[in-house]
Amino acid sequence: MNNNIQDILKIAPKSNLKSYKKGEIIQKAGDFKTFPMYVKKGLLKSYLIDSKGKEHIYMFALENWIIGDLEALQYQQPSQLFIECLEDSEVITFEKDSLFNTELDKEQIAQNAQVLYRRVGRLQRRVLMLMGAPAADRYLYFLETYPELPNRVPQKMIASYLGIAPQTLSTIRRKLSRAK
Repeated sequence: MNNNIQDILKIAPKSNLKSYKKGEIIQKAGDFKTFPMYVKKGLLKSYLIDSKGKEHIYMFALENWIIGDLEALQYQQPSQLFIECLEDSEVITFEKDSLFNTELDKEQIAQNAQVLYRRVGRLQRRVLMLMGAPAADRYLYFLETYPELPNRVPQKMIASYLGIAPQTLSTIRRKLSRAK
């Protein structure tokens, strides 16, 4: 576990380690009580379901990642996202304010801010790519962000994350493998 996270959890009064089975949904859209979650072991996905019943994957969270519905956390609103375990997982939930607890030293708070800025930066880049980048470029960025995921999740989930049809992803993967 990341030392910085260990420091946070030592002083986080409401941190809680739980084990979940593959397929368990640990947060549902509409939930009012949401928490940031640190993935100690396993793999989670967050997603929404549109009005037509189609699933859209927002993000994946592997070991040492933090996942949660930031808007729901910040504004005490109901969650818009489902969070589901794609593998048996160990997850630590904690209060959002723990990342900036006054008992942390300035260096630890600065490190936490850097981690958050990196995550927000990656999400911003993803949104911009969804708005205008070709599907092949989005897939290459996915591989850069999540290099081990193609071996851990089905292709249809990757396609959902990229906002493309699974057949389109198959075509992209085939073209990339030929180009090597």
